Amino acid sequence: MVALPNPGVRVKATVNTHNETVEHTGLVLPPAAKGHLSLKLDNGYNVSYPTEAVQQWEELPTKAALSSAELHAPQADSDLPRVRLIHTGGTIASKVDYATGAVEAKFEPEEMLDAIPELAAIAQLDAVKIGNMFSDDIRPQHWNIIAAACADAFADGCRGVVVAHGTDTLHITSAALSFAFAGDGSRPAGPIVMVGSQRSSDRGSSDATENLLAAVHWAANGPLPTGDAGDSVSVVMHHGQSDGVMAVHSGLALRKMHSSRRDAFHAVNGQPLATLTLTHEGFRTETLPWYASALEQPSSRPLAQQPTTYETGQRIAQFIAGPWLHAEHIEAVVATGVQGVVLHGTGLGHLPIDDPQNDAPENALLWRILTRCVNRELPVVIVNQCIHGPVDMNVYSKGRKQQAMGLLGHGVSSTPETMVAKLHWVLSQNMDINGALASNLCGEHRETLRE
Repeated sequence: MVALPNPGVRVKATVNTHNETVEHTGLVLPPAAKGHLSLKLDNGYNVSYPTEAVQQWEELPTKAALSSAELHAPQADSDLPRVRLIHTGGTIASKVDYATGAVEAKFEPEEMLDAIPELAAIAQLDAVKIGNMFSDDIRPQHWNIIAAACADAFADGCRGVVVAHGTDTLHITSAALSFAFAGDGSRPAGPIVMVGSQRSSDRGSSDATENLLAAVHWAANGPLPTGDAGDSVSVVMHHGQSDGVMAVHSGLALRKMHSSRRDAFHAVNGQPLATLTLTHEGFRTETLPWYASALEQPSSRPLAQQPTTYETGQRIAQFIAGPWLHAEHIEAVVATGVQGVVLHGTGLGHLPIDDPQNDAPENALLWRILTRCVNRELPVVIVNQCIHGPVDMNVYSKGRKQQAMGLLGHGVSSTPETMVAKLHWVLSQNMDINGALASNLCGEHRETLRE
């Protein structure tokens, strides 16, 4: 049995398999299991073998990363539309750190353009780097930075913008940007397309290339947003597990539904805007009938010269309704000075606030603290933890009681994340909260999204 190389070393290893002796070349990863050699092969896939199967290995020179001067992105046709790639980080811009085996957001935008020369056939593309962040680290201040970068791109004459973003909170940022550009009755000058990937670009099963190609295509060739149809910001991700078909979603009406599948994003209370199928001739666009009809309607919205912004000091507390929700939890958090409370209600939007058998005093206490919040003019908004379906507090007496208490959210058909982003935006604009939350500002409550 030979001694194994350290992680991060590039090797050529000879190993015994059940059928034959084979050679593998790749970078050594931290072992997948104790007593194993794990390699990241040049094709992006990983292999692991027990130590006793390793016959020999030799260290090879490690491939150095290309410098900016060594990158060779092809020159795009000057007649193609201009599209700006705004780089924030995430898996689409990630690589494996072979010393630790962890995926890190550190892929530079120039490397992305160099790695996918097909982009030059779609648009004149330039890149701006905002950061190399995983999306769970993104905060409202970053929404403001991204929105400003989008506005700068349009002011520079770009036809569209692509925002490369991590997937975990992509649907939150897409909702936030939608209100920033269209919540006040305006619309962006061109498509703002958010894109991510579930698998890093150096994995053989990566969805990064197809997603990015499709996103740039939609930014360069997709319809100009109406602002009314939830299309001010769109999200392009895989439509299914297989290659070749991407979905274009409303940035206000989707959610990440799976932690690792390539088709993790699904429309909520409706359908995508369109699908993009990759063919030998390029992308074939199939616009969904509901969106095709929306595009035929004239829009009176003016173009947004500058996006509205989010007050980064706003604090919104969120709670999940159920057996573990207690008044003291809400009271303790409200005491920190939050500006809004969001409750993820059960079913049609219900909370445990009744004690019909006189054996659940916790429920009466919860009713009391929520009533106190409303009396203090602290907005309390109900969203739907079922994800699909509306909040309807007219059906049961419980819901009517909640409305009488002054709890907001009746009629909401948006995702919970969209409603929280909307509440934050409304608070930031000093708008009338009751009226704004009930209004359909930019397609977040559009009836066709509920079909």
